[in-house]
Amino acid sequence: MSQSAISNLAPEERLLAAIAYGESSTQNKYEEMAALASVMVRQMKARGYQSIEAFTSKDPTFSFVRTDGNKRYALLMEATADEIGKSAPMTHAVRAARNAFSGGFDYSNGAYFWDGADIKSNYSKHSKVWHGVRVDPAHNVYGIPDSRRTKILYKTVKKKVNGKTASVQEEVGRYSWAYESTAGVGGTIFWRYSRDFVNVTRAKEYK
Repeated sequence: MSQSAISNLAPEERLLAAIAYGESSTQNKYEEMAALASVMVRQMKARGYQSIEAFTSKDPTFSFVRTDGNKRYALLMEATADEIGKSAPMTHAVRAARNAFSGGFDYSNGAYFWDGADIKSNYSKHSKVWHGVRVDPAHNVYGIPDSRRTKILYKTVKKKVNGKTASVQEEVGRYSWAYESTAGVGGTIFWRYSRDFVNVTRAKEYK
């Protein structure tokens, strides 16, 4: 990337690059940062925001790097164009941000969520694990097991039983896990809700 291209870094590009850099693993892979940036832009649009600044200011819990003292995030936010140009990982992050904003290749494969190393280190207490995860072996960068959490939704209906009206429970639908992996890149597993989960719970795909 040329020095002039880095010098012309827009505030939104820097912010997204810093988030992708901060959220990514120390493997410093472009593809991982690009996948993270794509998820951020997808979430931004799905939630109705016009900018990453507005999204991360009003929904700060989606990515904590702006508020939790993440050193990698701070490093890129404060870096000069010259410092970015001399750092291959930070240059990757800038490329990743521009790729996401321009609708370039999505290495997350349509994901709305992600997890890093904490899903392995905190597996037994992890929120996604408790809701159920299914990990494609090709995406399983941490070697975690699936967690089946079968849930069945019922509705109460009135039926004639032996000539009398009675309330009975009928199954509406069921799902075995809430999250399915879409990709595993670098140190990050990417997810989206399973189709069964969305159909049964009528959840929005992005939250």
